[in-house]
Amino acid sequence: MSFCSCGAVEIFHEVQGEGFPLLLISGLGGGSWSWYGQVPFFKEFYKTIIFDNRGAGRSSMPPGPYSMGDFAGDALCLLDHLGVEQAFVMGLSMGGMIAQEIALEAPERVKALILGCTHFGGELRIPPSPEVIRTLMSNDGLSLAEIIDKNIPLFFSKNCQKTRRKLIEEYRAVQLAAPEQPEYALQAQLAAIQSFDRSDRFGEITPPVLIVTGSRDIMVPRENSYLMREMLPEAELVVIPGAGHSLHVECRDELNDLALHFFGSF
Repeated sequence: MSFCSCGAVEIFHEVQGEGFPLLLISGLGGGSWSWYGQVPFFKEFYKTIIFDNRGAGRSSMPPGPYSMGDFAGDALCLLDHLGVEQAFVMGLSMGGMIAQEIALEAPERVKALILGCTHFGGELRIPPSPEVIRTLMSNDGLSLAEIIDKNIPLFFSKNCQKTRRKLIEEYRAVQLAAPEQPEYALQAQLAAIQSFDRSDRFGEITPPVLIVTGSRDIMVPRENSYLMREMLPEAELVVIPGAGHSLHVECRDELNDLALHFFGSF
């Protein structure tokens, strides 16, 4: 297992494939295991880098608070550790917020950027419904399997849940096998999301950007992607019809092809 030291935090990571570097940044509670639908594909084209954010997986789980600046600093530290001067970056959900932070604070490190199912934070963002928030937060007394099952309707479209049981069961098995996240670390990551606000600077992002969202995303409603495109008119925007929040699972082939085409332009 590979770790790099970023101050007092140890960041677990894996590197597969050769070529220009591609950094994949996972979302809330996720980690390197989240990219099981991407790594086998991208490692044929890129030096594919996956890692666990602080507070998740096999990386350190210090007491909070955490911030997007902390997460971005860890990712940049990892790139330094690997000797990577510049990379393609794809971040989904909270990972998209981390990716924004990297692109704003160290734009020279990002050759091109994909922001999936995410928002720029602040009062302008479109939040999920109160019902979605209550469901996400109601973990008390539940087993890991029960938490996963409770959250599946938040992450996947209704059609996917009904018609693609094999995909859902694969996702469930991967999540059950992943390192369990302590509640304090989950809350610290959630607090970082709630305090994140790059609405005042989002339009300053200079690397090329592709924004991707699902039309049925109830965790980060698609209207957030429209707002990001308004603030950054030169960005490309793709809305995947019928897709929910977990694009990398529900629409893995379409997302992979979109990313390969987009990154291949630079």
